[in-house]
Amino acid sequence: MPPSPSRLACRGTVIGGLAALLATSAAISPTRAAPPPDPGSTWTIQGENDSVSTIPGGSDKYYTSGLRLGWTSGTDFVPAAAASLATAVWGDGITRISLDINQQIFTPGNTDLTHPNPRDRPVAAYLGATFAVLQDTDNRRSTLALTLGIIGPSALGRQVQNGFHELIKDRINKGWGSQLPDEPAVEFLAERTWRIGLVKAGGFEIDALPSLTAGVGTVRDYVQAGLLLRVGQGLESDFGVARIRPGISGGDAFTVPSGSVPWYVFAGVSGQAIARDAFLDGDMWQHSARVERRSLLGEMEAGIAILWHGARISYTQTWQTASFKGQKGGLFNFGSLTASVRF
Repeated sequence: MPPSPSRLACRGTVIGGLAALLATSAAISPTRAAPPPDPGSTWTIQGENDSVSTIPGGSDKYYTSGLRLGWTSGTDFVPAAAASLATAVWGDGITRISLDINQQIFTPGNTDLTHPNPRDRPVAAYLGATFAVLQDTDNRRSTLALTLGIIGPSALGRQVQNGFHELIKDRINKGWGSQLPDEPAVEFLAERTWRIGLVKAGGFEIDALPSLTAGVGTVRDYVQAGLLLRVGQGLESDFGVARIRPGISGGDAFTVPSGSVPWYVFAGVSGQAIARDAFLDGDMWQHSARVERRSLLGEMEAGIAILWHGARISYTQTWQTASFKGQKGGLFNFGSLTASVRF
């Protein structure tokens, strides 16, 4: 089923927001010196799950699982074309590239039904590979990313979720036979995060990380504005912890100055304006399950990170407003645990 005129109009709005992000972020950021070259590459493994939540026993519904494996290069391992692209779009800075594989699983509130409630979130799985170009200056991180993947049975959501549940002797999701059908996925993302020092006294630091993000493609069309506040030591080591997008994400690259143990606690808020979400709006080209999506989504998050001996370990707790009409249970929340190691 082809996109409706209203959906195309909404997508046009998001594309306009993407263009505005690219133009505005360059205009409001003064030219700053680039950090020194950093040859270290970073490997990251990340898991997000609604079983790790402030709801006793977890929720086991909606966005129920996210898994990601990522690699980010050092600044000495960047193809000339990627470096030229970063400079043309963002200006001067040091450049890295990254590659990651990400799987996300979405389920309705009741997973005991073979034919889930048509007014509840559709069963869906997504598997994508992302190539990104990152550019840093001393006060900002900019990202351009392209994701290619698939939504549907080929994303292996049933095998991963039910296989794990069988392993831990938990009940399986019986609704996978009704999941969204296979559909190719293409997504383009642009993002910029600024680092603004606020206080530095008594060995402690406080900073703010405002950010702008825009994504467009067959997966999700949205614009996002976020603000993160951090308190700790060695805050210049990174731009905040990583999240599986959408959401506030500082990326995987970080540094650890010799002899120091950077750490911080953080809290933040973000808001998204959404023109399309494939996991709620359903398949773009054929009939499938779908629900009435909410166009505005708010998030709150809080957590902690510690960087030690070339590793960064972080935990984030996220609370979300309802993403579709009829969603139950108040604020939906999930936990995110991330481990990154430099080589």
